[in-house]
Amino acid sequence: MTQPTTKHRIFTMSFAAVYPNYVAKAEKKGRTKEEVDEIIRWLTGYSQAELEAHLEKGTNVETFFTQAPQPNPNRQLITGCVCGVRVETIEDPLMREIRYLDKLIDELAKGKPMEKILRS
Repeated sequence: MTQPTTKHRIFTMSFAAVYPNYVAKAEKKGRTKEEVDEIIRWLTGYSQAELEAHLEKGTNVETFFTQAPQPNPNRQLITGCVCGVRVETIEDPLMREIRYLDKLIDELAKGKPMEKILRS
């Protein structure tokens, strides 16, 4: 008998509950909410209005990422460690998307220029 797989807690959390942490991390290092939004739009393909609608609706993290209209093909260029785990080795596709965003926000907070963060 196989164990039922339980979803990671982050998947069911509201994206609106996680979002202020990204903004706070960036602002603490002198970056802006606008830059955080730009990163999220780049990664997911959401427009600013769509992003704000998801925040207002309280869309959960899983739905936010799985319904992303146009995930950026260059997101595979995001490599490195987040919380001691190499993002490029994460097998769960949803968790990898979440960690991509974590990694980009880390780079923003470390002062990397937006052109480098957005892999352009």
